Amino acid sequence: MELKYKRVLLKVSGEALAGAKKTGLDYDVIMPICRAIKRCADAGVQVGVVVGGGNFWRGRSSGAMDRTRADHIGMLATAMNALALADALEDLGCEVRVQTALTMASVAEPYIRNRAIRHFEKGRIVIFGCGTGNPFFSTDTAAALRAAEIEADILMKATMVDGVYDKDPNKYPDAKKYEKLTFTEVVNNQLGVMDSTAAALCRDNGMTALVFDLSRPDNIYDACMGQSIGTLVIPE
Repeated sequence: MELKYKRVLLKVSGEALAGAKKTGLDYDVIMPICRAIKRCADAGVQVGVVVGGGNFWRGRSSGAMDRTRADHIGMLATAMNALALADALEDLGCEVRVQTALTMASVAEPYIRNRAIRHFEKGRIVIFGCGTGNPFFSTDTAAALRAAEIEADILMKATMVDGVYDKDPNKYPDAKKYEKLTFTEVVNNQLGVMDSTAAALCRDNGMTALVFDLSRPDNIYDACMGQSIGTLVIPE
């Protein structure tokens, strides 16, 4: 089976790493995800990963705290997840580098686009932490930004549902799944698959996204091979 995508940016939510515990890290969940990522890397895919931080901190739930400070705490949460993923991947024999948008030289490289590209060329997996490094931007926006910067063939957004629906399939049995739609439709119909800033960034930079179910981690590999899963979101 031939690769469909040579370089991908995978977005994984922090909540996904917590599993049923809903908080912290669940290695019974993390290791299958990392094995799927390794399988992609072994097949020749250049894999970048942006990870969220919701398993440790959600800024919008921080009450009266200053929004900028709350978002900075969230960035630190993503750094913890990035290091945890790196450790798990290294246990599987992968070469991994963590780059963060906030400088923390003792634990990770600073994000430098050309250095990230060089890591990909050497077969390393690169995990991007700390979002964009700026408050008021989500990790979805960070994923869209990094995907554009590294010239990824596709942005893969791993979620806990098997694609994009017109309404919540967990609440409405008649929810309709989309096979393909545009980022403009995502924004105009408020479909909630990603925030409007991330969707506009993808649209304006010609980035295609694939939204699929992470509860089966091998979907990551199947997506890289071009199998028909999830929902494809195209620029126009």
